[in-house]
Amino acid sequence: MSRTNIALFAAALMALSAMAVAQPVPARRAADGTLTSAAGMTLYVFDRDAGGKSTCNGPCTVNWPPVLVVGGGAASGDWSIVVRDDGGKQWAFKGKPLYACSKDMKPGDKHGEGINGLWHVAKE
Repeated sequence: MSRTNIALFAAALMALSAMAVAQPVPARRAADGTLTSAAGMTLYVFDRDAGGKSTCNGPCTVNWPPVLVVGGGAASGDWSIVVRDDGGKQWAFKGKPLYACSKDMKPGDKHGEGINGLWHVAKE
């Protein structure tokens, strides 16, 4: 496979990963305060994100798909929207961009907690 084809394949995978967690409204809160997607999947924050900016771009989004805003989503209260480097809009809670974890397979999984000491379950 040529480098161009590999790059196109990687870009397609990233786009599919991101689309899988696109949400028209902010995440839900589980009973323990964990933020989840509409489907009940655990959401995460990344310690390297600061100033309302996502630093997980490119290949990072394969393992950590950003929670994208779709439709008429609008910021309100603790919920805000950050603009990603690729121009996409991502949900943030209390200024921290939100992500899913590709290792989580079912609602309630929290396999991303503590990875590299930088990824943490998003909590209220």
